[in-house]
Amino acid sequence: MSETPDERWMHHALALAQRAEHEDDEIPVGAVLVSAEGDILGEGWNRNITERDPTAHAEIVAMRSAGAKVGNHRLLGSTLYVTLEPCAMCAMAMVHARISRLVFGASDPKTGAAGSVFDLLADPRHNHRVEVQGGVLADEAGARLSNYFRRKRGKPPLA
Repeated sequence: MSETPDERWMHHALALAQRAEHEDDEIPVGAVLVSAEGDILGEGWNRNITERDPTAHAEIVAMRSAGAKVGNHRLLGSTLYVTLEPCAMCAMAMVHARISRLVFGASDPKTGAAGSVFDLLADPRHNHRVEVQGGVLADEAGARLSNYFRRKRGKPPLA
């Protein structure tokens, strides 16, 4: 069975998450922003510890890169692929950027703002709503996160 375009881009985001962990020892979250035509506009991984910047989540890094590339703060027609459900900060940045679609891997039961704890992207009070698809390669994304924290705590990885 061949992979869907969403799975293909999520694999790309997972590779970025691996860079976060292996290059920067950051929580392994990766994000890639793709145009309606299927071109990469921006990508990133968690850099908040490395950059000493509380806003340098993978999604924000990817959106900043995309804005610089396209020369606009509006990222119309784009899809953001991220390995972990976005927090409230990242979700609202997506609304302000007018991102069309979010595809995420693992849900975040503590701070998720795309349906788990909050549902900011679907709130009818906003002047823009983002279409959301969660759970794409969720097991792989969740295992990567769990094993990162297990390693930090000196525990063996999950199978």
